[in-house]
Amino acid sequence: MKFPDYLLYLLILLLFSTNLSAKGKLPVYSYQYDPTRDAIADGIAAIELAKRTHRRVLIEVGGDWCSWCHRLDRFLENNPDIKTLLHQNFVLLKVNYSEKNYNEAFFKVFPPALGYPHMYITDSNGTILYSKDTSELVEKNKYSRQQFLSFLNKWKIP
Repeated sequence: MKFPDYLLYLLILLLFSTNLSAKGKLPVYSYQYDPTRDAIADGIAAIELAKRTHRRVLIEVGGDWCSWCHRLDRFLENNPDIKTLLHQNFVLLKVNYSEKNYNEAFFKVFPPALGYPHMYITDSNGTILYSKDTSELVEKNKYSRQQFLSFLNKWKIP
């Protein structure tokens, strides 16, 4: 039996339109800083996903050059309860900021970042609610569980 062309087309469209990764079904923009990605298109996709899933968007700005960005990734991997809380309440959008791509068009509407990684919280309409220097989440030279939980709980949708 021949597979109908329209079904094949729909299957291909579905695979490419979901933009999901192998990392727990997260969108690609949720787990890597990629200087080749279109930050504006990813931002639009994150907002659409936030609307559909009744979450806010947490924008994490940094890059592969950033040692504290890597520490944050390890912190979340080592604290699965915090990682779960993050993804249940926010669509995580990682946006690259580096010599390879400063994403100026994307960042022109945001307050300046004071350091990296830097976080912004938006609602599901894209309105900027908060700008967060992640150094405020650090105690004794490492990310603090208590500070991070407090931050996420404060900004999740009630």
